[in-house]
Amino acid sequence: MSPEPMSPESTRVGWIGTGVMGASMCGHLLRRGYRVTVTTRSRDSADGLLAAGATWADSPAEVAAGSDVVFSMVGLPADVREVLLGPAGALAGAEPGTVLVDMTTSEPALAVEIGRAAGEIGMHALDAPVSGGDVGARNATLSIMVGGPPGVFEAVRPGFEAMGATIVRQGDHGAGQHTKMVNQILIASTMVAMSEGLLYASRVGLDVAGVLESVASGAAGSWSLSNLAPRVLGGDFAPGFFVDHMVKDLGIALAEARRARLALPGLALANQLYVALQAQDRGRDGAQALVHALASLSGLEWPPHPA
Repeated sequence: MSPEPMSPESTRVGWIGTGVMGASMCGHLLRRGYRVTVTTRSRDSADGLLAAGATWADSPAEVAAGSDVVFSMVGLPADVREVLLGPAGALAGAEPGTVLVDMTTSEPALAVEIGRAAGEIGMHALDAPVSGGDVGARNATLSIMVGGPPGVFEAVRPGFEAMGATIVRQGDHGAGQHTKMVNQILIASTMVAMSEGLLYASRVGLDVAGVLESVASGAAGSWSLSNLAPRVLGGDFAPGFFVDHMVKDLGIALAEARRARLALPGLALANQLYVALQAQDRGRDGAQALVHALASLSGLEWPPHPA
């Protein structure tokens, strides 16, 4: 039996994880009037949400005990396993009928495992990774890719609508995560191309900002070019999405490609360039720091001197 649709009047919301994106996403639910209980690794990162009316809990199990729908937005598949399936995880504290919604980019097989474990004790689960970065999280314009039963998806849709602009159910458990892998495969090569284009424009002595004005609205345009290239030009490598998390995502995509017997050389190249950034101690930079890995191949620093 599907759960009742979410509403601020009747649905108690739990939230696990208040990082670069999670805090903004949870904040949108608070502003819609939902009663929210929150936990995260460092309580300090939840201060803004607590000041806005959220209630603190000491563990994911405690969050789930007082919630009808529990959202998680953490870093790695191991974190997902801990906060949902671990001894003090949400599954251990939730009542039958509770919905677990993992919005972390994680492994499709883990999403299937969570869905099965939830179903065995009368609970529900969705995997719902997102795209749009910190900007999309702040502006509630995320693309949300959902896997799970259609009735559960429709029940949680009002919550998704508070956080995103494009919300599509892709199939059963794991389908949301597979769709996010498609997203990451596409964006990985796009980031390589963006970085190479900026390096070329700078190296031959063009006004790079003027070049962007010409190309961003044409056939070469992309979200990355419009949103991340200006950050690169301004030397802003603050994380909207961590390099470390990009390496994690591309590793998942490569593993899934191997299982599907797919050769994806562009994905493999992008992964190696992001690993090079980690070797340069840039794992906590934003994904737009890729320009540094490519510049180093030509013995340059960013910004390079014109030829």
